[in-house]
Amino acid sequence: MTQERIIVIGGGAAGLMAAGQAAEAGADVIVLEKMDRPGRKLSITGKGRCNITNIAEISDFVDHFGRTGPFLRQAFSRFFTPDLMSFLEILGLPLLTERGGRVFPAGGKAPDVTKTLLRWARKCGVHITPSSPVEALTISDGRVTGAVSRGRTIPCDAVILATGGTSYPATGSTGDGYRLAESAGHTIVPVRPALVPLETAGDAAERMAGLDLRNIAVTMLRDGKKYRRVFGEMSFTGFGVTGPVILTLSGDTVDALRQDHAITLSIDLKPALDEKKLDERLLRDFASRNREPFSSLMRGLLPAPMIPLCLTATNIDPDRMAHSITVKERRRLRSWLKDFRLDVTGHRPFTEAIITAGGVNTREIDPRTMKSRLTEGLYMAGELLDIQADTGGYNLQAAFSTGWLAGRSAGRRK
Repeated sequence: MTQERIIVIGGGAAGLMAAGQAAEAGADVIVLEKMDRPGRKLSITGKGRCNITNIAEISDFVDHFGRTGPFLRQAFSRFFTPDLMSFLEILGLPLLTERGGRVFPAGGKAPDVTKTLLRWARKCGVHITPSSPVEALTISDGRVTGAVSRGRTIPCDAVILATGGTSYPATGSTGDGYRLAESAGHTIVPVRPALVPLETAGDAAERMAGLDLRNIAVTMLRDGKKYRRVFGEMSFTGFGVTGPVILTLSGDTVDALRQDHAITLSIDLKPALDEKKLDERLLRDFASRNREPFSSLMRGLLPAPMIPLCLTATNIDPDRMAHSITVKERRRLRSWLKDFRLDVTGHRPFTEAIITAGGVNTREIDPRTMKSRLTEGLYMAGELLDIQADTGGYNLQAAFSTGWLAGRSAGRRK
């Protein structure tokens, strides 16, 4: 039997996994990597630590992907978190599970993940060719027959597209895969930044730049109506806000802004206390510290950078003694603590987005194999597809799972 030749376009998480699996299945595999070395984005992900996956159950995983989640059930049922963790640990990469079920390499270094995958892929016989951008696919009678790289056509029996999205373009993710997929007849759901910091109106965020808030709740208001609420951590920057809760809300926010909806973030600084309990807390503080000025009392309630904003918003004299604060003023303070608002004016560019939303329409991909329904011999995996989740290791697991399935499927075609 003639050995299958498979070209994998893209040497990231999905591409390397696909390449190794196809090679283990008996195929002759070539990875065409655009950059001078593969896995550049993988090596910087998770702030350099690489949040590989999450120990959540499959049902929770799928929920994190929203409307795109059901497409991934087949891939997750074949290769999921326990499989990935066992796979990496057998290859010599010890792992560590942290708060929120997030899994990292025990050494805390993302490049260790890349090195492990590269070592494994090469051991499987994969030929990795860096600095090899792909200009086009060759297609004949509805079947992919090769790829054109640096002006040379490389013939093959199958192609796995795993080029990633358009986030962090300096690592090579510049959207090339969308063009190649379109040339094979595929539809591209409009791409936009996801898991991206947000820009806000006024100078409030700038005045608090560098401040991190923990254990807060942020509600996204769309045209004044509550749309989504998230608990966790956030940070202020010179342009606006970022951090886990903001990144989680950013996908919906970007989509809403594209549709000209007005977006406001309502920050609850005391989510553990309802209005009544917070009022009781304020009354106790005012009573026990009744001879202190209001600005001094605020130090027990707020981080220092927020106090000037609070004083301005509540219009309470900072030198007023606590015992003289009126019921109406206390009500204004309570309301501000539970509903500090920032209007969103935009989002940061793809260069600052962790992932890309949108991509190849999943209705055109067979979820059982990651095979194109439109072009014979073409498979796709990873961020190139219209699949995206919030933070926590979900997106990388999707890349590994779809890469595993694409590689296995392509490698066992005969």
